[in-house]
Amino acid sequence: MKYYSTNKQSQIVDFKEATIQGQAPDKGLYFPETIPQVEKELIENIDKFSNEEIAFRVIKPYVGNTITDEKLFQVVSETVNFPIPLVKVNESISSLELFHGPTLAFKDIGARFMSRCLGHFVKDDSRTVTVLVATSGDTGGAVANGFYDVEGVEVVILYPSGKVSPVQEKQLTTLGKNIKALEVAGTFDDCQQMVKQAFTDKDIKDKLFLTSANSINVARWLPQQFYYFFAYKQWAYKNNPPVISVPSGNFGNICAGILAMQSGLPVKHFIAACNANDIVTGYLQTEQLQPKQAIATLSNAMDVGNPSNCIEIQTFFI
Repeated sequence: MKYYSTNKQSQIVDFKEATIQGQAPDKGLYFPETIPQVEKELIENIDKFSNEEIAFRVIKPYVGNTITDEKLFQVVSETVNFPIPLVKVNESISSLELFHGPTLAFKDIGARFMSRCLGHFVKDDSRTVTVLVATSGDTGGAVANGFYDVEGVEVVILYPSGKVSPVQEKQLTTLGKNIKALEVAGTFDDCQQMVKQAFTDKDIKDKLFLTSANSINVARWLPQQFYYFFAYKQWAYKNNPPVISVPSGNFGNICAGILAMQSGLPVKHFIAACNANDIVTGYLQTEQLQPKQAIATLSNAMDVGNPSNCIEIQTFFI
């Protein structure tokens, strides 16, 4: 599998290079050149497969030959080694519980997968990798936990002052060792903009071996497809594909869901559930993407005024 930049001004790269770079040199996001189709056997007999086998089969085409099958199976096994139950709310509605991971956040899957891939890719490199990440709350904790004490990797987390919960702030600031958290006087969008600027700053990139662990990184958002396959495995009405509502902030999660659907997972359609930060809602109504200053709400992880992954959502429909 090869990856191109959404700005189409950078070289085509493989999964390893896309993971290490994080963001393309032309400021675009890496996106797979083709969308692989999952085997019909997996869809038709999904109840018979373990979560580890499902995850391996789904992600293998995207990884290609950059990781051996044996190592990749170990990576996905360590990534999904906690319950992800689909819990019935009533006869027609079910909820996929994504809070059973080590930091109680749905981003544990992506962070654990990426940390293991990146650690594998740089294990023989003499340079220390700096993972730079912005968080609106749950990304930071998941990344901190996933990369904690990983040899050869330093993590710097930017978080908006007063806009993450006390528990989330403790997850960011109390680990120590290779995890550093910086409190920023601003919003998540300010933190995210600082990360993006760092990737295009030649002086910074000359001094640091830099990558990102936000959902702009393919190794973070691609494994989020696993949720949707695990949900379908537990879905009782296989002859009636589900409508899936996804709480959306930076739009990496729903992007992974749409990719899973494009790959062959039966889904009727998606609902992008937004809070007061309704930038994508406005885009769907007007076809004009107009970023705004983020509005603080109780659902702070969704408080994004300029969602990065919106360009990848557009890619599906161009």
